Amino acid sequence: MITVDRDSPEPMYLQIAGQLRDQILSGELAGRVRSVKSYSQEAGVSKVVLEMAMAVLKEEGLIETAIGKGAYTVRRQPPPE
Repeated sequence: MITVDRDSPEPMYLQIAGQLRDQILSGELAGRVRSVKSYSQEAGVSKVVLEMAMAVLKEEGLIETAIGKGAYTVRRQPPPE
């Protein structure tokens, strides 16, 4: 579940990006990512806030987006031993 702390000095979009990042890196979130609308309703924030969070994850290389297909997590290769 995605939540935000409205009293936190950290911007809401960074709070959400951090939670989604943790889910992706732990393997809890893999494959297709739910819609921006779905996450925004769950967290009680605007779609713009979620779009900003998704942009952070895309910039970090954790998700890819395709017009008309949505967003997907990027398979991460384990670090070399």
